[in-house]
Amino acid sequence: MKPRYTTLILLLLMPAITMAGPIDKVAELIKQGNTHAIAQFFAASLDVSIMDNANVYSKQQAELVLDKFFKENKPQAVKIIHRVNSNSSYNYAVLTMLTDKGKYRIAFTLKGTGEAMQMIELRIETEKPN
Repeated sequence: MKPRYTTLILLLLMPAITMAGPIDKVAELIKQGNTHAIAQFFAASLDVSIMDNANVYSKQQAELVLDKFFKENKPQAVKIIHRVNSNSSYNYAVLTMLTDKGKYRIAFTLKGTGEAMQMIELRIETEKPN
């Protein structure tokens, strides 16, 4: 009888385990270097800081700036090193990204609800050696 309950519980939990949240989706898009798809998460305007260049950009401008960065630094691997997703209307993540030119630290903030999460901040900086 116990194996049946265990199987039933696992089947009920499976969708929750396999559903990727917005942090995972953005991390995968960053790994692909897919700026157009990443821009779908952008708010109408957002804070973007890439290296020493920080500014508030429109959604379209931010996409162009990020596209330029990815053309100069092709992503090879991305790893989520920190995430805050305990609040359903606020998510924050820090990633490390290995590129053909070096290692970078990416942090982004998502605000909103469910599928309507929008990126309001994006920071990219070179990874500091330990």
